[in-house]
Amino acid sequence: QVQLVESGGGLVQAGDSLRLSCTTSLRTFGSRWMYWIRQAPGKEREFVATIRGGDVTTYYADSVKGRFTASKDNSNSAMYLQMNSLKPEDTAVYYCAASGLGRSSPDYRGQGTQVTVSS
Repeated sequence: QVQLVESGGGLVQAGDSLRLSCTTSLRTFGSRWMYWIRQAPGKEREFVATIRGGDVTTYYADSVKGRFTASKDNSNSAMYLQMNSLKPEDTAVYYCAASGLGRSSPDYRGQGTQVTVSS
């Protein structure tokens, strides 16, 4: 059974930083595409960061470029999201997701962690 568990969310003020973590039970972690996805009430889900499977090429949503940095630790099957200069519009539930083997779509997802940024 695939498990992804997010942690590190919380309530912060605008301008603050947070670091989200995602621990997984995934085998062959390094070959999978990994995602940070967020969902705010009344808004469509947004792919915040995507790390391409097999290497470290990372794609960011325009809304977070220059402020967020995604990384992963293949030896520990973990992924991180460093979020700096947080804004109220970053408030959302943040999900960690992973592709199935040989795929590039988010086939598995965690339960999410709430990030709330006050102005």
